[in-house]
Amino acid sequence: MDCGIPTSPSGSRFETFPDDRSGGAAFHVDGVDFAYDGTHPMFRSLALSARPGEFVALLGPSGCGKTTLLNLLSGFLPPDSGRITIDGETVTPEMPALGYVFQSPQLFPWLDVLDNVRFGLRMAGRLPEAEQRDKALAALALVGLDAAAGKFPHQLSGGMQQRVALARALVLEPRLLLMDEPFAALDAITRATLNEELLRLCGRLGQTVLFITHDVEEAVFLADRVVLLDIAPAGIHSELTIDLPRPRRLRETRRLERFTALTDTLLERISAIVAAA
Repeated sequence: MDCGIPTSPSGSRFETFPDDRSGGAAFHVDGVDFAYDGTHPMFRSLALSARPGEFVALLGPSGCGKTTLLNLLSGFLPPDSGRITIDGETVTPEMPALGYVFQSPQLFPWLDVLDNVRFGLRMAGRLPEAEQRDKALAALALVGLDAAAGKFPHQLSGGMQQRVALARALVLEPRLLLMDEPFAALDAITRATLNEELLRLCGRLGQTVLFITHDVEEAVFLADRVVLLDIAPAGIHSELTIDLPRPRRLRETRRLERFTALTDTLLERISAIVAAA
């Protein structure tokens, strides 16, 4: 499979997603407490924010609350106390600002690729069907899969399926993209390719991103800032600004001494958390 992203001449469907949009949303988590069933606390007085267009990676040992935090930010879980806002509005699951990419693609096997991508547009009923299809094709073109529009999920590789899931999120033009280990199940080559594609897309479209990963090097490569969670319910252990130059290419970036230094810093902090548990 050719993992490259095709370019597009002026006047093509790519103009559905114009360059240099300042489309990112700011989010704020203010003094949030949350416990499952009221007896298993995950967060106490949690505070976290992101500026528009910032790429934040979320790291931490298993059980520290990474996915719980994404579910709180998406509105899937209500906080027990405190407030979560996106651009000043209290978060709800149906907010158009939100896009969510899960650990697995979760595509509908009975729909072809195009209809999987336009599913959210169809449910929202915001556009005529022809415009929905045009936008879905444009989103597929962004991730290099417009030629696969008529295929079904079982005909695609795992990496292609995850690109369809990304297109399904992007077609709704969210201002905050929540990503829960979206590339964890992929092979190393496909994962590296999708990391670079994700940076290219976010640089073009301008979304704010909160990205969960267990891979320290992936976090350093992608992020503007890495947030490290402590064992629940301690919340945030520390944060680290990633001051690597952009644009980033994986091979070149991983050779930088600064990349190694940042990775080592995070590994030391994670080791300290595990040792203290």
